[in-house]
Amino acid sequence: MTPHFKKILIVEDSDLLHRMYELIFRRYRLEGCTLLHAYHGREGVDLLARNPDVELVILDINMPIMSGLEFLQTIKRDSAFRDLVVIIISTEGKEGDTLRGLEAGAKGYLTKPFQPTDLHKLIERVFSGREGSLLEAR
Repeated sequence: MTPHFKKILIVEDSDLLHRMYELIFRRYRLEGCTLLHAYHGREGVDLLARNPDVELVILDINMPIMSGLEFLQTIKRDSAFRDLVVIIISTEGKEGDTLRGLEAGAKGYLTKPFQPTDLHKLIERVFSGREGSLLEAR
């Protein structure tokens, strides 16, 4: 069962992927959830500062102005966001990339392209606290 969220922050430089995430979250009946949209890490940090009640961040790595890893390192230094759940979804899928993301504080990592069910399963695993929640859902 998918957890219920009030606010999710999408930090991704592709407008197409922002629209895709809207469709995915609607498919899993999260219509009442507010999706916040940032197109680079700096914008994500600013949105998060204005919306401290965000419960989940979907994060890309390769973005202009501030990368996803820089975003993650910045927010995890703030005690208010240390426990915020961040899931990285990136084309960077080598083992070293995944480890860097998890070591920086992400709770999950998916490689693009992915299936909506992959994201759904990973969110369920991360929020249920089950073993393996830090790994890809595939």
